[in-house]
Amino acid sequence: MTHDDCRNGAAHQPASPRASRRKFLGAGAALAASAWAAPTIIRRTALAAPGRPGANDRITVGAIGVGGRASLLLQQLPEAGQIVALAECNLPRAEAFKAKAGGNWPIESDYRRLLDRQDIDAVIVATGEFQRVLPCIHACQAGKDVYAEKPLTLYIREGRALASAVRRHQRVLQVGSQQRSMAMNRVACELIRSGGLGKVLEVRAINYPGAEASPATPPAEQPVPSGLDWNTWLNQAAWRPYHGDWMGWMRWRDFAGGEMTNWGAHGVDQIQWALGADNSGPVELRPLTSGPHGQVAMKYASGVPVNFVIDNGHGPAGGAIFICERGKLEINRNKFTSNPPEIALELQKKVDVAEEERKWSDSLALWQARWHMQDWLDCIRTREQPVADVEIGHRSISVCHLANITRAVGRPLKWDPVRETFPGDEEANQHLDRPR
Repeated sequence: MTHDDCRNGAAHQPASPRASRRKFLGAGAALAASAWAAPTIIRRTALAAPGRPGANDRITVGAIGVGGRASLLLQQLPEAGQIVALAECNLPRAEAFKAKAGGNWPIESDYRRLLDRQDIDAVIVATGEFQRVLPCIHACQAGKDVYAEKPLTLYIREGRALASAVRRHQRVLQVGSQQRSMAMNRVACELIRSGGLGKVLEVRAINYPGAEASPATPPAEQPVPSGLDWNTWLNQAAWRPYHGDWMGWMRWRDFAGGEMTNWGAHGVDQIQWALGADNSGPVELRPLTSGPHGQVAMKYASGVPVNFVIDNGHGPAGGAIFICERGKLEINRNKFTSNPPEIALELQKKVDVAEEERKWSDSLALWQARWHMQDWLDCIRTREQPVADVEIGHRSISVCHLANITRAVGRPLKWDPVRETFPGDEEANQHLDRPR
């Protein structure tokens, strides 16, 4: 499915919601399965080189999704970027953001029309995780660079499809794992990865809870709020009548992976970074306790065990505890502690603490992404890979998906991180994909 197919195809013709969804998502399913599509590259003619802004150009940005997190990102967009247009299937929400920000941007209810614009270099895709991958792939086809929020994906195979599309169309995709742009996290992960504390004996992580199955009896249908395109909002999820409860989508397995993929996307990313596993993952998994929120044990090819055993809310949500030969280091969001304390004291000497405080001391520091987006904008100019490249983001969220799959299957599993399959395990491999 090319970008022109999206623009001119049946999804733009009058049709019933279910018929429209079948055509649009059926085509998207084929694309995600193969990640092979002929590109229709659209670039600004005013750029210094095709696909690369000149040194004096501001990078023009479109927003796909203008919810709570997206609004924060747009407010934090560095001066090098300029918002040009918004796309949102919930028009009142987009209008509210536009009014609050004092902007005069056009709003598209269909993000594909935003991608048609030749005056846009890049897009920020901050939708729900079940709504994210297809717009990102379409953006790559349209010649746009992408900032994609985390969790990057809903399941593993669509992540591989996205990573393949980014490489095929030579795009820059930054995943919103902003701790990769925090000096405290960088030096702490470097210390572990370089063997500065000796062999890693064990990693202990938060046992982030998973998502719940949809209720056996769906909530009664309610009128769709004015301005909400419910059909588009559902994206790849199965059709269901509107009810306000579905808008709390993060708790439902049809739409998300629970906190295991939400905060887990941050914490597991730090584990992957510290273990030098940005292009890999664990090789063994087993449930320690039963149920959709059960504890999970993993082992990497290096022999390092990673155990999701810390009670949620009682540990480093944005990192993990690394127990090593020469001491213990707890890494969290932009901070670390150690036992013995001297480890942390020595690490702090590698960080310009005053600069870090300047960057992260405001009231939104926990959610700050300005410096992470700056790295993205810099890489759009240089065409280098960003600090949280798509492959890094895909591999990190895959570990979160693997934890939820282990819970669902309820028995030990072997994982091949090269082929991204459970060797010879048909039951487990069925969880790598989802019906769309």
